[in-house]
Amino acid sequence: MPVKRKRRAEESGKLRIGDDWQAITIIALSQNNPLKAVAEFVENSIDANATNITIVRGKEKGMPYLRITDDGEGVPRDANGIPNFKHVATHICDSIKRQLKASGVKGVQGEFGIGLLSFWTVGEELTMACTASDGRTYEMRMRKGDPGYLVSKKRTLFSEHGTELTIRPLLPGIRHLSGEKIQWYLASELRDRIRKSSVKVTVIDRQARKQCTVEPRQFGGRLLHQLPLPRCSFGDIYLELYLADSGTSNQVGLYRSGTRVLEAITQLDAFQHSPWSEGFIQGIVDVPFLSLTPGTRSGIIHDVAFAAMQECIKPTEKALVHIIEEQKKAEEERASRKILKTIQKAFREALLTLPVEEYDWFDIHKGGEGHRHQSQQGVETVNEGSVSVTGAGAAEKQKQFFEYAGPLYSVRISPSSCVLPVGESRTLRAIARDRSRNLVEHHVQFNWQLAEGNGHIEDEHDEVATFQAASEPGLVRLKVIASQHDICCDGEALITVTESLLPESRAPASVSHGLPGYTYRRAPGELWRSKFDADQNVIVINNGHRDFVYASRVKALKLRYICRLFAKELVFKNFPGYSAEQLLERMVELSLYTEEHLK
Repeated sequence: MPVKRKRRAEESGKLRIGDDWQAITIIALSQNNPLKAVAEFVENSIDANATNITIVRGKEKGMPYLRITDDGEGVPRDANGIPNFKHVATHICDSIKRQLKASGVKGVQGEFGIGLLSFWTVGEELTMACTASDGRTYEMRMRKGDPGYLVSKKRTLFSEHGTELTIRPLLPGIRHLSGEKIQWYLASELRDRIRKSSVKVTVIDRQARKQCTVEPRQFGGRLLHQLPLPRCSFGDIYLELYLADSGTSNQVGLYRSGTRVLEAITQLDAFQHSPWSEGFIQGIVDVPFLSLTPGTRSGIIHDVAFAAMQECIKPTEKALVHIIEEQKKAEEERASRKILKTIQKAFREALLTLPVEEYDWFDIHKGGEGHRHQSQQGVETVNEGSVSVTGAGAAEKQKQFFEYAGPLYSVRISPSSCVLPVGESRTLRAIARDRSRNLVEHHVQFNWQLAEGNGHIEDEHDEVATFQAASEPGLVRLKVIASQHDICCDGEALITVTESLLPESRAPASVSHGLPGYTYRRAPGELWRSKFDADQNVIVINNGHRDFVYASRVKALKLRYICRLFAKELVFKNFPGYSAEQLLERMVELSLYTEEHLK
């Protein structure tokens, strides 16, 4: 006969706390940020409809303390008109604010009844004082690690409306918590709560002797309007987003009903993507229906409300991605113009130093107008010639105030380095400038000297002097001293006197052009780094090359890389027919004198 098995009866029941005090200890120590605890105390004051809140950091009898005073409604009173501290101390996790929320009251933030317990992460003892209906003051004392509490009368000269909360002594690890740090944290943490409630929060740091008012944080950049409004069945999401220049400091905070939950929304795995991670957007996303972890209030419960938030914010994300792409293009164009201006300026300075006859492909030394070219990507590049116009019929451009030269600041010799055959001569010019690099032309006297080597100087007191090389090769160092009234400065030039020069170019140089511009062409599968387009007078740079990608990580490195590409193309263009060794020598020379002026 089959054996009948007895079914075990199912058991059911309700969860209970085995050790109440152990549970309270865990709750009290769950807040790991003392600044967050201070913010919760301030929020309690705002929930009590306070209009003025004062936070004082000081020291009494060698004991550091933190005191928060407000003029709000205080602790609810019992039937006898006395502050009901007993209810506060014996109803942990049973906040009256939850009942207010259930009845439809809005703007109240707390709901767990554990805010006061977070004083364990700030100090050893909490004292809360509040007046009764008869004007007498009562206070409640609670100590860290002590399950008891004490309510007693407090002697005061005058009764004050509101609540006073004091924590002392502060824990050793947070005694460096300055008033400025508290002010900065509250400005971000309670930004919208302070702004909407119009409460005045003052922080007084008596130890540092400073006082400041908490001003809600102001964001930079351009406020984005007409973004798709995220809406779902749980409610609306409030967005206040600003488009700023790219930077790691740009973050979008996640808020709930005006109180910051996370400093950056990218702390959530679900939002570690564009547009939030691009570094172009700052501001706030306020989701009033989020569910928070009770202990820290900085954790998000990934429930159905959170899933609804992710879904309804997608149209906004799509719009932001498009805006950021446009911003990237604009930034790239601005950066390209700035890089081009910097490189062209550096090359002009280098060409004032290098021999004119060896770098005659550039019309930097000649009069004439520059030429404008438009790159394929829409980045305007400018090829400028000399800014001076000579001749009897030239129209003089009216100078602006800042274009007039100031006092003498520096002098240099052009060229400051050249090669000269023995027995030959060449002219050199002294260029005097003010601090803004404007040319100084009036009341300047020059004195040319032979500092080292052999040779002869003619017209040694003029702006333009002639050096006559000796009959033997050697290195000559010339010096010029410029003086204007009581201001003196000097500059030097090196002349290499040699018996032989580099051979002349085997192919004639092309027609002189101005300094070229540059543009990008993405060719990641090709090995070329740059090419010179003679028709458009632009250098085409392969921004898909691994070297360009590597250099683009740092602005200064990218600038030097593009400068070296310029040197490569210009040397190759200016010295056709030279051997590879000679071209490398010229590239080293041009790069050396150019990179000195990259800023």
